[in-house]
Amino acid sequence: MSKPKLAIYWAAGCGGCDIAILDIEARILDVAAAFDLALWPCAADFKRKDVAALPDGDIALCLFNGAIRTAENVEMARLLRARSATLVAFGACAAAGGIPGLANQFGRDELLARVYRETPSTDNPAGTVPGPRTAVPEGTLELPALEERVRALGDVVAVDYTIPGCPPQPARIWAVLETIVRGGPLPPKGSVLGAGEKTCCEECPRRREEKRIRRFVRPHEIVPDPERCLLDQGLVCLGPATRSGCGALCPAAGAPCRGCYGPPPGTRDQGAKMISALASIVDSQDPAEVEAILAGIADPVGTFHRFGFASSLVRGVRP
Repeated sequence: MSKPKLAIYWAAGCGGCDIAILDIEARILDVAAAFDLALWPCAADFKRKDVAALPDGDIALCLFNGAIRTAENVEMARLLRARSATLVAFGACAAAGGIPGLANQFGRDELLARVYRETPSTDNPAGTVPGPRTAVPEGTLELPALEERVRALGDVVAVDYTIPGCPPQPARIWAVLETIVRGGPLPPKGSVLGAGEKTCCEECPRRREEKRIRRFVRPHEIVPDPERCLLDQGLVCLGPATRSGCGALCPAAGAPCRGCYGPPPGTRDQGAKMISALASIVDSQDPAEVEAILAGIADPVGTFHRFGFASSLVRGVRP
């Protein structure tokens, strides 16, 4: 009797999600025993044609990580959606666009000009920019076209479940896979798996006090008290606007939460929620002083929408 098929695909992302799967360590053998691998380009020599040859719905589970940035990402998302009975947006990039989504602050042509012509280290006197097709003596080279903007997986195809995180924590990954391997019931489609229902602050061991912020600082500017809430100390910690599930590993280690587990339940825009939270704790009524306090927050878009700008209410500049 053949085993159900598992596919793992890496789109526009850093590859950390693939590594996180391997970080379940010896339990990867249980996954191998339960599934036949249908696709995992990071680990084995699979081709697009191998997936295209399968019947629709033949892949029992697909873990799709990375955002949608190129025409190839769109094509693979649609192909894997058709061939997969269950498609999971795996990690922050697939779930909400992730860090690649910050590129949506600029237009496609502006990005290409900056990367290939304008950076101080670029030596490109001809101003050459990669194109979809380039003729060379050996034939025609093709590159996937760059989409106008970065999108989350769910903006391109229907997604059954989401596992958040940058990357998802191995213990959470295994908890989901173990349920599937053992045939346990899954929650309704559309649910977030491998995460909690509260905020990161609820998991954080640090002591919270009444917040009255008169100055925001960056991590390199202070040595934080190891027991006090980082936000109380003026560090912009996104714990109040981030879903629980990671175990508050960053704050526990002295680093502010950056929001990689996405917004908590009931929150449409993670960045807007965090801005609202900060507005309630700035300790001044004087407009000029408030402006000076807020000026201490470097890179507001990258701070409040680091992992979800592509799925935020703003989403990016108009094409």
